[in-house]
Amino acid sequence: MQQRTIGRSLKVSAIGLGCMSMSSVYGKAEDDQSIATIHRAVEQGLSLLDTADAYGMGQNETVVGKALKGIRDKVVLATKFGQVTREGKSGIDGTPENVRQACDGSLKRLGVEVIDLYYQHRVDPDVPIEETVGAMAELVKAGKVRHLGLSEASAKTLRRAHAVHPIAALQTEYSLWTRDPEAEILPTCRALGIGFVAYSPLGRGFLSGAIPTRESLVAGDRRLEHPRFAAENIARNADRLPTLKRIADAKNATPAQIAIAWLLSRGPDIVPIPGTKRIERLEENLGALDIKLSPPEAVELDTAFPVGATAGDRYPAEHLARVGI
Repeated sequence: MQQRTIGRSLKVSAIGLGCMSMSSVYGKAEDDQSIATIHRAVEQGLSLLDTADAYGMGQNETVVGKALKGIRDKVVLATKFGQVTREGKSGIDGTPENVRQACDGSLKRLGVEVIDLYYQHRVDPDVPIEETVGAMAELVKAGKVRHLGLSEASAKTLRRAHAVHPIAALQTEYSLWTRDPEAEILPTCRALGIGFVAYSPLGRGFLSGAIPTRESLVAGDRRLEHPRFAAENIARNADRLPTLKRIADAKNATPAQIAIAWLLSRGPDIVPIPGTKRIERLEENLGALDIKLSPPEAVELDTAFPVGATAGDRYPAEHLARVGI
């Protein structure tokens, strides 16, 4: 398995596994299947597992913890804190008290003594980032956490956080249809020596070509709430897929593999974490490691998926307000 380095020293597989879909997000949870997929990933040499306490309100970490029994030493375990649901309302809590409580809760659900990479899931606009990261740094000193990360933070916040304690990774959405990080976030990460973990590298499955219409999604699928999957937007976005498929066909690959290969080609500091709960999709995604895009192919993809061209916001308004703080 190809390796990449996150931050100063955290070595991980070049492709990680996002575990969010193992909860009831894109359909019902299937714990046995999810555990089998994690085991297969580790067998294939994949080392980076990404979860969060918000996924399934803790259920996701519990499933990942069950899968880790007997193989903990083969995995770089990442989880996140900060998105909370209290009295039926969701919000963000970056207070030092919540940092400590959330970490202890994650350690218990995961059944581990230490978390390799601990992210703040979303920046709390009401708590100075220095206070949040200061509390996270205390977890490092206590031996509960090895490396720190932020998710969906702005470049300005990232610099402030890094001044308190080294930030190993920034996790943000990045793909052919979400290229916003290229303007400021990626350059900032590179200037500070921070790794970039790209979630939703397949555009929540859209770039695989498996969701040609809104009707392709089952009832309860959270993507139905996303503007990019509104009927008028999904049709416009589908117009860009033929280029992806044409390059895939020429390489005897799938559109998903080409989309991941494109991300891998953007720099050795980028680690995509496509999410799946199915072994067949996992193995398809790992096949992207064997694909090399020629310069003309990369230009063709850049032209077909230019920055800012995707129809619709990437999150509903409520969630969009929580990113880039």
